Amino acid sequence: MENKKMTLAELNQKKRAGEKITMMTAYDYPTARLVDEAGIDTILVGDSLAMVMLGHSSTVPVTVEEMIHHCKAVMRGTQSAFVIGDMPFLSYQVSVEKAVENAGRFFKEALCDSVKLEGGSEMADVVRAIVRAGIPVCGHIGLTPQTATMLSGFKVQGKDAESARQLLQSARDLEEAGAFMLVLEAIPDLLAARITEELKIPTIGIGAGKDCDGQVLVYHDLVGLFERFTPKFVKRYVNLSPMIREALLQYKTEVKNGTFPGPEHSFVMKPEEAKKI
Repeated sequence: MENKKMTLAELNQKKRAGEKITMMTAYDYPTARLVDEAGIDTILVGDSLAMVMLGHSSTVPVTVEEMIHHCKAVMRGTQSAFVIGDMPFLSYQVSVEKAVENAGRFFKEALCDSVKLEGGSEMADVVRAIVRAGIPVCGHIGLTPQTATMLSGFKVQGKDAESARQLLQSARDLEEAGAFMLVLEAIPDLLAARITEELKIPTIGIGAGKDCDGQVLVYHDLVGLFERFTPKFVKRYVNLSPMIREALLQYKTEVKNGTFPGPEHSFVMKPEEAKKI
């Protein structure tokens, strides 16, 4: 019996009921299965895969084709979680028409449940057009990694009153444009709480305090598979990298000294049969 699929109505109900929403990134089939089996509400196929899966120094280089490739794999590994495909840099900024076309690819080719895009009030028209086309949109404000250079790097946003007011207005505008959810990244906790209280749609925090309607982390950060840097807001629940290195070293040693494969890993032929060859 298949698990019941998470819906937009259920996500909204969780906000109204004060029940926290869980979100986790996943970029491939086996990870998606693990996340889904854990009962995580939503899966984000984030453009962060550019860094943690493809080895880029930022999220900017990843393409629509690469994102759709990974989204397809995640969808094959998911039964119940609500899946959000992350639209990469320049897939929605060039024109509204191009944004709708690319969002449609995530929806039609990858079979994602929705898409996510970065930006505040300036993206309201884009969000409105994609939603009008029948595709649910998750917004993303605060620290927006695709445009981190314009934000002077990976820094907390909205720390002063003026920039905080701008983020609050962006949240209002994105909700009015039809976004069903908003990711709040690297903004002060009291600002995130204010946005969460004012909006009717759920907010998902990442470095935005505990008062958001839900939380998201990058899977590779949570399990200790990405070691280049660890943001302040990350909690590492297990550190797999040293364990994997140890397993690889042990395998290497056993192959070299001839202890692997042993009889239990081999298909053994009876000596009398071997003599007939």
